[in-house]
Amino acid sequence: MRQHREPQQHLKICDYLKEQIRSGELQPGDQLPSEAELCAQFNSSRGPVRQAMAVLRTEGAISSGRGRRSVVLGNFNAETFDSIISVSSWLSQHGYTPQQKTFWLARRPAPEDVAQRLGVGSDEQVVYVHRLRSCNDRPMVIERLYFPIDVGQEILNFDADSGSLHTHLRAAGVDFDNVNRRIHIGTATADDAEALGIEPGSPIWTVEMLISNHQGRPVELAVYCYRADALSVNLSSVRGGASPLEVFPGSSGS
Repeated sequence: MRQHREPQQHLKICDYLKEQIRSGELQPGDQLPSEAELCAQFNSSRGPVRQAMAVLRTEGAISSGRGRRSVVLGNFNAETFDSIISVSSWLSQHGYTPQQKTFWLARRPAPEDVAQRLGVGSDEQVVYVHRLRSCNDRPMVIERLYFPIDVGQEILNFDADSGSLHTHLRAAGVDFDNVNRRIHIGTATADDAEALGIEPGSPIWTVEMLISNHQGRPVELAVYCYRADALSVNLSSVRGGASPLEVFPGSSGS
């Protein structure tokens, strides 16, 4: 299995600047260090420095520059990749202690839609995980995770009530490289409502994620059902930069 790769240099520079903003070392209105200063600090060429700046602009954390130094726009606490794919990382990033209760962790035949999205045969098995995630003893989200068998076998003997599945899988060498998310509003089934402590038919956020490795092969399909009062979304954008968010009418994206 592919070993976990070290972060690329532009990501190291980006993470450093994010931490400077997050900690208050860089305040809204402050100028960022110059390209030359960052190149010297990280022993880098200008390419990775400019990539890091582009990431921060896309996230709405810094201004567009346009011939002058970029300035800090605010501390928006943008998502990390790990906080996107892992509820444990997401809750920890926001200062909560994640809790979990596992209903199911086992091999099972792949449902037709799951097999299609994971790129496995309809007669193949996958590893299925069904958990309730909470923080401070408050139920927040139902997880339904599907892994191809060669990935999922790494967690078949893992105590899913003990901690983060994704941390365990990364340690086993699973390459989580990119993710596509689709978010829509649905209603809670009777079983999910009981687990979440809400009324059946209550509104829920449904987040579907297809996670792939560096070669583009799917390594996980995840479906998360959040209590409507457990999730909010904040997005900042800068003129001249493209947003990774796509908003479209309807429910299918077609």
